[in-house]
Amino acid sequence: MFIQVIEGHADDPQAFERLLDRWDTEVRPGADGYLGTTGGCTTNGDCVLVARFNDREAAKRNGQRPEQQAWWRDLEQCLGDTLQHHETTDVHVMEGGDLDRAGFVQVMEGHVSDRQRAIAMEEESDADVRAMRPDLLGSVTAYFESDDFTSIAYFTSEQEARTGESKEMSPEMAEKYESWSTLMKVDRYLDVPRPHLTSA
Repeated sequence: MFIQVIEGHADDPQAFERLLDRWDTEVRPGADGYLGTTGGCTTNGDCVLVARFNDREAAKRNGQRPEQQAWWRDLEQCLGDTLQHHETTDVHVMEGGDLDRAGFVQVMEGHVSDRQRAIAMEEESDADVRAMRPDLLGSVTAYFESDDFTSIAYFTSEQEARTGESKEMSPEMAEKYESWSTLMKVDRYLDVPRPHLTSA
């Protein structure tokens, strides 16, 4: 899988959301190798778009299409000099349900000190997390150079996510979470209350 993560601040978040809708209708048809999109804005206008493709070549072919280039120019105008773009094939997916059913998405950005150990700990705790957090449908984590990462967590709803995060962990789970959080240092959270979710 190949992932593109695009983010920035929009003075008009609704304009960004309209661009997401426009991509679906004008660009998505004919986007060879397209897998899905997660996007939206926080309440203060920080916006993110995560596009998934089969591979880098498919994303490159899409980027060369006139429809995509015209859309991208409007995206640049919407986000201005705050626009940032990252991409990678180093992706880890954990699914517990239909991610497109999510009513709330939380994006976490930070640095990982031991990628393999962090993934192993997630997989070791997967069954316990599913039992404790039925509101968590799954996650997609993209790893970049310089040990940066972007992780997208998909929840059934914001209310259920807030209720879930307030649950008291067992001592064993709390210890595992503490160890995991020392490996995956989160520098920034983006809460997206109205996620735009599509799949091919």
